[in-house]
Amino acid sequence: MINGEIKNKVDALWDSFAAGGLTNPLEVIEQITYLMFIRELDEADNIQQKENMMLGLPYTSIFAGEKNIGGQTIEGKELKWSVFHDLPADKMFILMNRFVFPFIKNLYDDKDSAYSKYMTDAIFKLPTPELLSKVVDSLDDIYKTMDKVRKSNLEKADSEVNLAENMSSDVRGDLYEYLLSKLSTAGRNGQFRTPRHIIKMMVELMNPTPDDKIADPACGTSGFLIAAAEYLREDPEKEKAIFYNPENKKRYMSSMFTGYDMDRTMLRIGAMNMMTHGITDPHIDYRDSLSDQNTDKDEYSLVLANPPFKGSLDYETVSDDLLKVCKTKKTELLFLALFLRMLKVGGRCACIVPDGVLFGSSRAHKAVRKQLVDGNRLEAVISMPSGVFKPYAGVSTAVLIFTKTNHGGTDKVWFYDMTADGYSLDDKRTKVDENDIPGIIKRFKRLDKEADRKRTDKSFLVDKKEIVDNAYDLSINRYKEIKYVPVKYPPTEDILAEIMKLDAEATKDLQELKDMLGK
Repeated sequence: MINGEIKNKVDALWDSFAAGGLTNPLEVIEQITYLMFIRELDEADNIQQKENMMLGLPYTSIFAGEKNIGGQTIEGKELKWSVFHDLPADKMFILMNRFVFPFIKNLYDDKDSAYSKYMTDAIFKLPTPELLSKVVDSLDDIYKTMDKVRKSNLEKADSEVNLAENMSSDVRGDLYEYLLSKLSTAGRNGQFRTPRHIIKMMVELMNPTPDDKIADPACGTSGFLIAAAEYLREDPEKEKAIFYNPENKKRYMSSMFTGYDMDRTMLRIGAMNMMTHGITDPHIDYRDSLSDQNTDKDEYSLVLANPPFKGSLDYETVSDDLLKVCKTKKTELLFLALFLRMLKVGGRCACIVPDGVLFGSSRAHKAVRKQLVDGNRLEAVISMPSGVFKPYAGVSTAVLIFTKTNHGGTDKVWFYDMTADGYSLDDKRTKVDENDIPGIIKRFKRLDKEADRKRTDKSFLVDKKEIVDNAYDLSINRYKEIKYVPVKYPPTEDILAEIMKLDAEATKDLQELKDMLGK
């Protein structure tokens, strides 16, 4: 979550664009993203060079040697942010327009790559050298402040959970989440990030491996894919399995991660986001995941997603395969059917759904839940409080975890009642001590210890038969028992006597006040 000092600096940066003549919020976000990408490209290149040296692997910098751009030659190192950011405004502006921006637009030779496809229509729109210089200085200041905050958090970290959270803090994610809050459409058209700590929780629950093929068919800025990639790199054994094996490394850099979205701006940002996190050829494609454009079937071993809940679609735009599972126009149900289709047998899914999916009484709602419980293996339902997605939306949601089997396998379903996620549940979302996430991860990884938990606890197991008998209702309130603590009240005559005493005292005080006013 972005802190107050950084928020003020981002607000000042935003105001600079308005003063410079750029007022369209989405355009401002796009331009800031380009510059963040250019800056992080320099940092990522340096980090990869150091990592490869430590691993004893060869590495060629993307800035190495001379570059021919638009018929003109320039030393690659001059395109690095750390080199040009101190240039006079006029020289920086010329360099950005003639060399740096064309360089990032044509960064990779593969014209069929996601990055190339979505950068072809990218336009650098900062109108003056003065604005560019001011924005570059502001971004440098923001990143330095972010580093300072991260270091401070590391020093204050009092547990391994907090330490891990702070070490993997996503600068781009924090800035982007706050920038999107400035969009008037944020939360209405689905263009907002899933909170990073929720993404990290879901990734850790699923425990991705180097053998996984991972997809998010509603990827937005690629948050889930990046979190999965970082999770693999943070584990020494998994990192070794990937980067010491040329085939695995090539797969990690390209086909291991797949994302679809229908917003070209989001795709562009998502592709750049993946690249700055070391995925050189991300499979991020323009695709309506619910339509016949998406032909993926039995393809992935892991799906991580928070699909948009837009309401209703036209039947004509939805793939027939999905309508066979549940004939509905509701996207939240269709995406669940899609996840099952995209997964290979044995593939797993962790996804976020609105609460209505858990208890909706329509034929389509019941059909999807029946498919999860009877046709596959539903493992967990984690109920989340309604404030998790504030300030963008106040809808109550849950995380569903299931495995595709095509022949059942549900025995018991694990329920968890999350009431705190480490942040206040109001629009401010300030950090608080109450946090169920460590407990969720710990308990899910030891489900064998959950059998004796009572229904009054935070988590418990429910037999499949009981769920079937309740019309496949998956809402936790259907199964949770509320522990009522009896309250002892005084006898009625004692309460009445106390009221009369208070009434007499009030009458006496009023009379004294009246006498004082009379005098």
